[in-house]
This record gives sequence, C-alpha cells and structure tokens, in this order.
Amino acid sequence: MVFIAISLILGDGLYNLVKIVAIFVKAIWNNTTKPQDLPTTKQILDSEKTKSQLEEQKRDVVFLKHSIPSWLAASGYVAQVAISMATMPLIFPPLKWYLVLASYIIAPALAFCNSYGTGLTDWSLASTYGKIGLFIIASIVESDGDIITGLAACGVMMSIVATAVDLMQDFKTGYLTLSSAKSMFMSQLVGTAMGCVIAPLTFWMFWSAFEIVTPDSPYKAPYAVIYREMAILGVEGFSKLPKHCLALCCGFFVAVLVLNFVRDWSPAKVAQFVPIPMAMAVPFYIDAYFAIDMFVGTVILFVWERLNKKDVEDYAGAVASGLICGDGIWTIPSAILSILRIDLPICMYFGPSVSS
Repeated sequence: MVFIAISLILGDGLYNLVKIVAIFVKAIWNNTTKPQDLPTTKQILDSEKTKSQLEEQKRDVVFLKHSIPSWLAASGYVAQVAISMATMPLIFPPLKWYLVLASYIIAPALAFCNSYGTGLTDWSLASTYGKIGLFIIASIVESDGDIITGLAACGVMMSIVATAVDLMQDFKTGYLTLSSAKSMFMSQLVGTAMGCVIAPLTFWMFWSAFEIVTPDSPYKAPYAVIYREMAILGVEGFSKLPKHCLALCCGFFVAVLVLNFVRDWSPAKVAQFVPIPMAMAVPFYIDAYFAIDMFVGTVILFVWERLNKKDVEDYAGAVASGLICGDGIWTIPSAILSILRIDLPICMYFGPSVSS
C-alpha cells in the first residue's frame, strides 16, 4: 500500500514539474513574458473587473513587489549545500560528501512535488519523499554503514522537503494577507535557525531523562524501527519486496501519467471528471477518513455553489478553515478518551474469512 501511494504521489508531482518547466521554457523562447503582458502591471482600476479580480490583482502587485531575487535563492542553496557537505560526514561518517550532494540535487524536484500535493490536500508528505531518498541512497552504497547512510540521507531529504513546504505555506499566507514576501522569508529563516538549536537540545533532554526505543519506555519511537527496517530493505534490494510490488508501482506510475495527460488535453467537460492522482494518493497513504472528509466538503461546496455562488466566493475559505480546525481539535478529546481507556460503545471490524 505504501509503495503504490508513493508511485501515485511521485508520478503526479514529476508530471506537473515537467509541465511547468516546459511552459516556462516555451514562454522564454517565444519572448511572451514582457512586463506589459503581466497582470500585475495592468491598471487595477478597471470598471469591467469584479471586486474579487481587483483584490487578486492587488495581492499580485504587493506580493511581487517584495519578491526575492533568483540569484539570492540560488546562492543561498549553494551555500547550504557546501555547509552540509562539510558537516554531515563529520556527524555520520558513512555518509560521504558526494551522497550529500546527490541528496541536494534530487531534493528540489521532490520539494516541488510535495508543495504541489500540499497545496491540493493541505497535507505534507515530507516523510514519503524522505523514504524515496532513503531507498535511493541505501541502494547505491556499498559499505558496512549503508543502513546509517540511508537513514541520514532520509533525514537530509525530509528536512529540505518539509522546509520548502513550510516556506510555500508562509508565502501563501503572505499573499492572502498582503504581507511582504521578504518579511515572510526572513521569519522562516529566523525560525529555522532557532530550530537548529532548540531541536537538538530538546532531543538531548528527552534522551537524558527517559529511556528511548525500549519496549517499556513511554517513548518507544515506533517510527525509528520502521525506518530502520526500510533502510535494511533498501540495502537488500527489490528482491525483498512483496510479490508483484514493483510491477504494481510501475503500473500505477504509468496510470498517473495517463490520467494527467487526459485531464490536460481533453475538453473541459470531460477533464473536470478526471481524478487528480495526488488527491487520490493522500487518503490511500494515510487512511480512508481523509477521503471521506474531502468528499463531504466537495458535496457541501457543490450544493452551495448551486444555491448562492456569490456567498461561496466570499465565505468558502472561512468555512473550509472551520471544518479543518474542528477536525484537528477533535484529536484532543480523542486522545483523552484513549488515555482513559474508554472504548466506543459500537465497534465494527472487518477481517478475513476463516474456513473450517
């Protein structure tokens, strides 16, 4: 199940990455991105434009006015790569500098895929892309420390992908609230720098005060065992995967490309009924409850648009935020009930049939 979900997520993300790069290259080649053609430079006070269009153009003007130069982003990433290449092998000796470089080369494509998926589903799958890096790095090393190497590369990949998603969410918030993109970026930079100090200290405090990764400990760290087993699987190769797992992954990957191609090239009346693979993969990966939440929200929005489209434009975001917040807050009483060992009065369980 996990490998099929990864195939769906990776296929959809890579397809859209190639699509956007192709559109960008075509625009540059045709020289159609002249300043006068950009919507942010057109006159905002246009009597024919609706209020929402005027607000959107105003957001475009404010957001792009404080944009971050490309040279600054590129030079910052290069500096980060150099620092990681120098320090990571000191912390994890089996992780060679060229493996760190390979992780940073692969990470931008995966970061785009995760940002795209998070924008669609509001669910970051950084851990999924970390697993991809784990399998890639663990499968190419040939040393006694290959398991540690895979786990360290997984951590590097997850950090890059998760930080990119957080930054894109900050930019989205800044865009909606008419805030400066540079201010949002500096806030993210300061928070990340604080995390580099606070996170290790917090981990050291837990490591010193409690028993970690032991059966009787309150902090069993189950994911540590899972990731270690995945690193071992990556070292041993595809032969240890379940039967037909690789064939199913390839099949679903191709199916994602076909779905995207049909949605992009078919008429609008047909394309609107073609499912988005990324939205399919997230509930497939985490659980069915997410798919039910998305379906209920879609039905509410569909009916609401038929009754009053103007109210949908004004309040749909607020209603969606309330539903998401309510669903998140429910985890608190759910956790309390679980701690108190209170079971539900009705429980339904589906299991395999047993033949006598």
